[in-house]
Amino acid sequence: MLYRLMRPLLFRLEAETAHHLTLESLKHAQRLNIFGHAQPMSSPIELMGLQFPNRVGLAAGLDKNGEYIDALAALGFGFIEIGTVTPRPQPGNPKPRLFRIPEANALINRMGFNNNGVDALVARVKRAKYNGILGINIGKNFDTPNDRAADDYLECLRKVYAQASYVAINISSPNTQGLRELQEADAFNALLASLSEEREKLADAHGKRVPLAVKIAPDLEPTQIRELATAAITHRIDAVIATNTTVTRDGVANMRHANESGGLSGAPLCEKSNDIVRELAGALRGSLPIIGVGGIQSGADARKKFAAGASLVQLYTGLVYRGPRLIDEILAGS
Repeated sequence: MLYRLMRPLLFRLEAETAHHLTLESLKHAQRLNIFGHAQPMSSPIELMGLQFPNRVGLAAGLDKNGEYIDALAALGFGFIEIGTVTPRPQPGNPKPRLFRIPEANALINRMGFNNNGVDALVARVKRAKYNGILGINIGKNFDTPNDRAADDYLECLRKVYAQASYVAINISSPNTQGLRELQEADAFNALLASLSEEREKLADAHGKRVPLAVKIAPDLEPTQIRELATAAITHRIDAVIATNTTVTRDGVANMRHANESGGLSGAPLCEKSNDIVRELAGALRGSLPIIGVGGIQSGADARKKFAAGASLVQLYTGLVYRGPRLIDEILAGS
């Protein structure tokens, strides 16, 4: 109810300004215990060797620096994913870089992995009180060439390993030049092989095996999806997150901001993402779980993701348009 009243005011602000104001307001509300104590234990499920209290999570991108973990946990998520984080701090792309398309319940962003760097994120995670499932999404710095990308991912993996419940490998953002080339078969296999090998060393050193998930784009052909699925199984990856934002503009053509560069998220992505989840489920044949993300604006949308083959779902743009009640709506119908 509170968000429903605030939304018209927030939508008068520039999108990125409203984003930060909303998160800061959420942090203050949590500190004042306005939400009370969240009770997220609804339809628990075990995946990747982890016990998820419910199947609704927060997608990466909303809290890039781990600044709002405790506040977001108060909304009742079954798991939270923070990042994308890179080895070195970077400002991201020039502003403005986040655009609403309200008539389509959509966003376009070209943020460009803006973040404070992995060391700052780890320090914040250590200070957080949240003891639920925390995914940490890792990427490469914009100026690291692809032939050295593995170095960035390995550095992040080593630094977040002790604090993460799982680590998500982001190779599918359209907003870092050349990043999606890491989804090509040879590059993908080489990167996963390096990360899997390093994970085994870290598991021995830390006495725990942290699951690895890989996040893929919605703009892949069926042949590519099958190749990625085979590689994920081969290299003992624990889950696939499908999908990131799309570079297509289906469903928003001729609308204001539709021609802005960047990734499109929200309602227009829903069916496209579902198609990828469905194709991926067929390729994986139950070998790995799928975390479905993209276009969920209602409980019915979440159910379609589950029917397509997802075991868990994540939210981002739906929260912008629906607010926290979307979490409860999905849980009520799951």
